[in-house]
Amino acid sequence: MRLGIVTHNVIKGDGQGRVNYEIAQEAIRRGHRVILLASQVAPELQQSEQVNWVAISVKQWPTELLRNLIFAFISANWLHKHRSQVDLVKINGAITHASGDVNAVHFVHSSWLNFSSSKAQSNSAKTTRSRRIFYNFYQWLYTVLNARWEKKAFRRARVVVAVSSRVAEDLQAIGVAPERIRVIVNGVDLQEFSPGNNQRSRWGLPAGVPLALFAGDIRISRKNLDTVLKALVNVPDLHLAVAGITEGSPYLQLAQSLGLDERVHFLGLRRDVPELMKAVDFFVFPSRYEPFGLVVIEAMASGLPVITASSTGAADLLTPESGIVLADSDDVEALAQALSLLASDRTLREQMGQVARTIAEQHSWTNMAQRYIDLFEELHQ
Repeated sequence: MRLGIVTHNVIKGDGQGRVNYEIAQEAIRRGHRVILLASQVAPELQQSEQVNWVAISVKQWPTELLRNLIFAFISANWLHKHRSQVDLVKINGAITHASGDVNAVHFVHSSWLNFSSSKAQSNSAKTTRSRRIFYNFYQWLYTVLNARWEKKAFRRARVVVAVSSRVAEDLQAIGVAPERIRVIVNGVDLQEFSPGNNQRSRWGLPAGVPLALFAGDIRISRKNLDTVLKALVNVPDLHLAVAGITEGSPYLQLAQSLGLDERVHFLGLRRDVPELMKAVDFFVFPSRYEPFGLVVIEAMASGLPVITASSTGAADLLTPESGIVLADSDDVEALAQALSLLASDRTLREQMGQVARTIAEQHSWTNMAQRYIDLFEELHQ
């Protein structure tokens, strides 16, 4: 089979890029040829005789929206001219103007528009700065256009892959027939993310106290750090490490106003999250809207109990023995109770962490990639 993959990046250090990297590697292992229409490709894939890289350079364009538009046009033009050279095409969302046989969906923009205009907008977290970040014209235009384009892309695909049952529900809500949807959850690197016990002093974090970790984009309200901070007020013995870009974030000021200066530790953007996870006691991530949430399964693989919300796709993976799933991401009282429970019970944390690791071991990147290639081979028959 000659498999075409249209994606911006095919590298390990990128969400969708990592998914497509693993798919390409599994396709090679099974003897298939791979045509990559991408801007960036990992060197080891470039060196494979089974890989043909069609390089699409868009970095010279000034905005992400414009870069995506140019990429979509160039990739569609190549596929129009060379479609006979490809047996099956996999795309992500509205990444190209060409049709894809399989469209793997990591984010449904129309669902986020609906969600943000109701719950997220009405939540008290909408500080002046966070409102300005989300509702500036560029972000609005980017989301609206993607919502329109992706609906057309989903209609043209033979199969639409959802990365969680949450995404599958979102797809059905915009008219994708259930029989055209397959759910394939993302994977995790079980070697990179594994249980351990690192010294907290490496990050300037306090020893001898219960310590939770939050990791994500803290410049936006969607990740829901504000609710975590408000809940933390009611759990006086718990400290919180926060990994994420602090520039432009309203939450440093919120933490200060809540009197949490000494218990909330803003670490900035971290490239060593796998190591950081070995230094904390549990992970908290009650995102308001998260189609999957790689960071959740990464925490599970690290042997950490997880507190998340039903609005996070990766909550599908959690059981009552491995973590706590909140029915409402904005329920401060319920979150405070969950934080207090894990902060006060080391034995429970250890038991939950062991179960979380066992669950994560069923979702390696290889297992995920095998499911994709199984689907491609089924469609190619």
